[in-house]
Amino acid sequence: MEHEKTFNQQTFDTEYGPMEVLGPLSSEELAQYSFHEKLNAFRPPAKQFEALQSIADFDEGRIIAATHDQTIVGYVTYLHPDPMERWSEGKMEDLIELGAIEVAPEFRGFRVGSRLLKLSMLDPFMENYIIISTEYYWHWDLKGTKLSIWNYRKVMEKMMGAGGLTPSPTDDPEIISHPANCLMVRIGSNVSEASIEKFDELRFLTRNQYRKSRGV
Repeated sequence: MEHEKTFNQQTFDTEYGPMEVLGPLSSEELAQYSFHEKLNAFRPPAKQFEALQSIADFDEGRIIAATHDQTIVGYVTYLHPDPMERWSEGKMEDLIELGAIEVAPEFRGFRVGSRLLKLSMLDPFMENYIIISTEYYWHWDLKGTKLSIWNYRKVMEKMMGAGGLTPSPTDDPEIISHPANCLMVRIGSNVSEASIEKFDELRFLTRNQYRKSRGV
């Protein structure tokens, strides 16, 4: 499967002046920007910026960025699931994961996350993918936003909905370990029924493995 990428770009106004959301960006294009020091939810900013540039060079890797004054202040990543996760067990070329989305604190009032997701889906090739996002409450900035777990989840669901992702049931042990955790899914209009069935098997892999072990 060839992973085609179509560049899109949009500008919008904020109290800080104009901002842009654009991508997918290559590692060379990303290197032309600085990286906001408060983008540290997953690892130190310099290391995270290196990780984004690595992802950008994967065949299926996509980095969509929000920029202000030549500084990346938000981003979303897409790539194949980690080989250690259940979602990689089907070796599905048409399954990609929204691996991370992050916005610097002072830019969170401008629907940047929703804009990143909407721009991502302007690329017609995204209709060839099943897109997933695994949401765990321990990754959420509850302290910084001062939101409860459930209010944060409502905000997260609304933001993901801007990209067409909706909650989907699963028996993944980490996700069902807390009721606020969830699997978000978007199935592109060009995805085959065979891929959807294979994905359904992955969603309930624990149950299916149990049945096989019992000969059911």
